[in-house]
Amino acid sequence: MKSFTYHLLTGRWFMIFASCIIMAFSGSSYMFGLYSNEVKTSLGYDQSTLNLISFFKDLGVNIGILPGLINEFSPPWVILAIGAAINFIGYFMIWLSVTARIAKPQVWQMCLYFYIGANSQSFSNTSTLVNCVKSFPRSRGYVIGLLKGYVGLSGAIFTQLYHAFYGDNSKALIFFIGWLPTVISFIFLPTVRVLNIVPQLKEIKVFYKLLYISLGVAGFLMVLIVIQNKLTFTSVEYIVDSMLVLFLLLLPLVLVFKEELKIWEAEIQASIDADDSQLKVVTHVPPSVMKQPQPETQDAQGSTSPQREMSCVSNMFKRPNRGEDYNIFQALFSIDMLILFIVTTCGVGGTLTVLDNLGQIGNSLGYSKKSLSSFVSLVSIWNYLGRAASGFASEFFLTKYKFPRPLMLTLVMLLSCVGHLFIAFGIPNSLYFASVITGFCFGAIWPLNFAIVSELFGLKYYSTLFSFGAVASPLGTYILNVKVAGYFYDKEALKQLEMKGLTRQHGKELSCIGVDCYRMAFIIITIATLVGCFFSFILVLRTKKFYKGDIYEKFRVEQDPPGTLATGANSDTTDCKEEPDKINGN
Repeated sequence: MKSFTYHLLTGRWFMIFASCIIMAFSGSSYMFGLYSNEVKTSLGYDQSTLNLISFFKDLGVNIGILPGLINEFSPPWVILAIGAAINFIGYFMIWLSVTARIAKPQVWQMCLYFYIGANSQSFSNTSTLVNCVKSFPRSRGYVIGLLKGYVGLSGAIFTQLYHAFYGDNSKALIFFIGWLPTVISFIFLPTVRVLNIVPQLKEIKVFYKLLYISLGVAGFLMVLIVIQNKLTFTSVEYIVDSMLVLFLLLLPLVLVFKEELKIWEAEIQASIDADDSQLKVVTHVPPSVMKQPQPETQDAQGSTSPQREMSCVSNMFKRPNRGEDYNIFQALFSIDMLILFIVTTCGVGGTLTVLDNLGQIGNSLGYSKKSLSSFVSLVSIWNYLGRAASGFASEFFLTKYKFPRPLMLTLVMLLSCVGHLFIAFGIPNSLYFASVITGFCFGAIWPLNFAIVSELFGLKYYSTLFSFGAVASPLGTYILNVKVAGYFYDKEALKQLEMKGLTRQHGKELSCIGVDCYRMAFIIITIATLVGCFFSFILVLRTKKFYKGDIYEKFRVEQDPPGTLATGANSDTTDCKEEPDKINGN
């Protein structure tokens, strides 16, 4: 038998732990509001230019087509290594530019640097999330909620560690974002890989325990944010806080050790039993191990169809039933994917506009620099809560009450409109509530979106399809952030200069003060989000019959009768025994 240490480091639960840590340090793009003012003032940009750079950042985060395609024919560690390398390259060049260690770059060069640095997030997403979903297909909501939740926490985690390392030097934060995720990714490089799907008892209990630990991390960070907003912390106190945060991040290792020890002992016992069975004479073959005839594959009309691969292009409009494995072209040209694209464009585009402009919104409304740091951390905490809640809650309500995920997506987008209106009307202290609501809704949209893609179009080409779905996010950001928010901000800023009898000097930043800076922009964003809600409800009606059925039926084992799917923390489940090559699309 292999040693327990080797078993632990190569186990499926240790891979989940490693993936959580990688994701906890891969959400650096959500910290843009913390250092965007440094980029703006150091390089003399107006708000439209800053929003254009922000758009390319969001484009990099969401354009995961390349890592998705690479994942179809290469091991996950290759994708993770590429992502780690480009993360350092992109943010290192941004740091050199902002600190004037190199000549002032052209705007297109800064856009390229931000795109390269942020694109590393799509590589880490693909290498970890996709393979974890394929390894735990019947717990995909829990997996996506947990992993994406740690991405949501990354902003608050980075903030604590950054203050411990660099104090209040926001320029150094850019360099910190460059080297830390790269180091973390290379540490866990060998652990992220494709695993066979094997029976696993009490799987859901473990995911709930991991959720409780992550809630503890989020709660501790929330308390720190409140205290730090009221008091002034010294560098020693920030170091102590950071050590406690790191301890909580490593706490799941205790649970992983316990679960992997159980699996290891079970393997040893199975090996002993197998050796003993060789001494016995088998007089008959049990019916359960007799080869069963393979059922013929039937099409939607019930007639037998040959099992052979067809050309992707020629079969583009001959789509299988929902839940079966679509090929890439079948999914991309389906009405369901088009609706999801529109919904993501409106929903994520609006919430991401808040995140990218949080620093400027706070400045325009007269909030202090300390408050801006609190806003970024609050968004990070509630971003996590939105991801974890939507992943776990949607899985629970889906399996127990057949509550469709598209309907939950519609409700989340409706809630985000409240946050947009808080910013539009600038009620005193309302930015605290707006950051909480927006952070929660932005986080909740992603697990729902990724889970819906996996359910409607299958897992065979999931690494590519979920990346295509994410392309809608930068499109929405470009329309609502660059063309709407940036335009109205600069228009109001120029109007304020004219009222003072001044003209804008070339190369100087353009600042706007007051509620009017973002009022019209967020009224338009609210209307766009409501349009997204309308299309989301259309998807609810289209998929109503599908979600009323058993969407996990093909992942059941023969001994797993209908109705035994996990619906809560106390359920005992097993993974499917389906061929791993079929599930992984190899």
